[in-house]
Amino acid sequence: MKKLSYIFMALVLLVMTSCNNFLDRSSLTTLDDQTYWSSENNVRLFVLGAYGSYFTGYSDNWGQVYAPAVYSSGEFSDDRTTSGTQSNILISLPSDNWYRAELAYRGYWLARRGSGPWNFAYIRKWNLLMDRLNTMKDGGKLSDEAYNHWMGVARFFRGWEYSRFVESFGDVPYYDHQVATDDYDDMYKDRDPRTLAMDGVKADFDYAMANVRTDDGVDNVNKYVVGVIASRCMLFEGTWYIYHKNDEAMKTCSDIDAHAKTYLTAARDYAQVVIDSGKFAFDTDFRTLFGTLYTTLTGTSKEVILYRVYNKSIYTSSQHCIASYSNGDEGQTQSGNFSTLKAWICNDGKPYANSTVANVGSWRLQDMVTTRDPRFEATFWDEPKASATGLYTEKFIDREGVTYAYNGKSRPAWYGSCTNENGFPCIRYAEAVLNWIEAKAELADKFGGAAVTQADLDKSINAIRNRPLDAVAIAKGVKKTAALQISNLPNDPERTSAAEKATHAGVVNSPLIWEIRRERRMEFFLEQYRVLDIRRWGKLELMQGSLNPDMMVGGWVELDLARKTDSQATNLKKTLNNQGYNLLTTANVNKVSVRHISKINADGTVVLGDRIFFNGTNYDQMRGFLVPVNIQDREVINTDVRNYLEPICTDVITQYSDKGYTITQNPGWQQQ
Repeated sequence: MKKLSYIFMALVLLVMTSCNNFLDRSSLTTLDDQTYWSSENNVRLFVLGAYGSYFTGYSDNWGQVYAPAVYSSGEFSDDRTTSGTQSNILISLPSDNWYRAELAYRGYWLARRGSGPWNFAYIRKWNLLMDRLNTMKDGGKLSDEAYNHWMGVARFFRGWEYSRFVESFGDVPYYDHQVATDDYDDMYKDRDPRTLAMDGVKADFDYAMANVRTDDGVDNVNKYVVGVIASRCMLFEGTWYIYHKNDEAMKTCSDIDAHAKTYLTAARDYAQVVIDSGKFAFDTDFRTLFGTLYTTLTGTSKEVILYRVYNKSIYTSSQHCIASYSNGDEGQTQSGNFSTLKAWICNDGKPYANSTVANVGSWRLQDMVTTRDPRFEATFWDEPKASATGLYTEKFIDREGVTYAYNGKSRPAWYGSCTNENGFPCIRYAEAVLNWIEAKAELADKFGGAAVTQADLDKSINAIRNRPLDAVAIAKGVKKTAALQISNLPNDPERTSAAEKATHAGVVNSPLIWEIRRERRMEFFLEQYRVLDIRRWGKLELMQGSLNPDMMVGGWVELDLARKTDSQATNLKKTLNNQGYNLLTTANVNKVSVRHISKINADGTVVLGDRIFFNGTNYDQMRGFLVPVNIQDREVINTDVRNYLEPICTDVITQYSDKGYTITQNPGWQQQ
């Protein structure tokens, strides 16, 4: 059984060349390029060596790049808030965009974008593989079927790599061939329009969809893995053109509307292949997807299309740290906020402002788990917990792992430190159906495509909502969420809020598209999708607290209940030694604060009052929405329109200049 343990990681270095000249580097290993390309198995090992840079899962050991954002800096999105000053996305021109081969896919930089660095290493890797596959075929080393499959795999990865590259920088130099080391005109050419690059990406994906095997063994790339990722990339690009068509950075591109329609159609059609296969369904409860130990879920859960297994009995470095930051003991430096809470749909299928579910007006976590969509209970600890916002994310660990925070038993190694071994569903069917329904809705709304039908909703959003519940959720009183009805779509007043109006793209006019976006937000919470979504939708301004004040507030807390005195014992159940989440200490006088609900508007939306600080005696006032300690907004420049794209770093500009060439900078970054 294949497992994504990445034993062959060193093979990524085989004749994969990239250095300070970006496209030129001598071999870093002793593997011989002249003799290596002798069998399909060697091709497989070469490809497997790159899996860790694409199917990241929980990352490795203390790693966090592209991993769920419960550890360290996390993803840059409106779904997470920290104490102190909120992190910057980028406020000055950097010297290095992580382009060097030895630094590829590392660092906090990637968390800001959710996309790719200025690095041609993997582009060269896949171009080299295509060249070697041609040689192998000509030499009789590959059958036609094997050649077509592996050429499809190579083109799939090249397309994905270029898509991530474009997501960060917009226009990029496009290479569909190996660059000769002495061809400086080619090596140092200026950036091509993103439409040219993405047309190449689409051609790669089309070939991959037509040629990659439907089954190449468990947890290897197959046609359905390609379909999900290709739909992701095309959806990003198509919606980018809709919501950024008038940006200065798009002036290098022509036929923007036509390209948007082409890419959205591709996103729909790629995902349609996955759906029409009949191989996938929502047959597994949400929590099990993220916290299963030792074994692959591919083949046992119809929702999982590709899974990463961590099992250090097979490979000693196959472990991570994410579960330990979800186990209830480790504090989370960031978690969800009031904006996140307001977005969660109630189980009657309506937003909080107009839901009729009993007790929907209570924001206590214990109550929200029974009034909201089941993914809420599966995502959050159901009491205030040690995080900056009082909301504690336990989505990325199994049900047993969290109990050691309060049952007094010794925690097994696989739940602690960086020795976690629970696996991650890298490619899920949920993404396929959500990409598909969004592409269909955008095509209908913007380009006169076929209207979304009830049947479309039933096979996408409503199929997700009909996931089974596990015994823990059922025991708490969690209920499945009512189906979304095309004839009776919710009209969420938050859709036209001041925060939404202040964004680059403005208000979402379609209630259907709003509900599709909500579904993505609930489904992919802290999975590194949100930063890509708010960028492509023109919603980066939601990261600014002055425009979106709900982002600067945490969850509902009843801090007095955790204050244990001789005459008062906490009624919080999931606390070790009955201690609770106690912030009302002498050290926190004039630091800890909450905000009460001051009124409910006529449309059902909530208005919060001013902050009330703990003064050492006002325990009875310390029930409300927690404000993270010392919270400060990020600098306004973070949400300037220029920040939708990353700048070209000064090192790259200098290297071009040193060779007598010029590379064009992204708009807004020329003056520093």
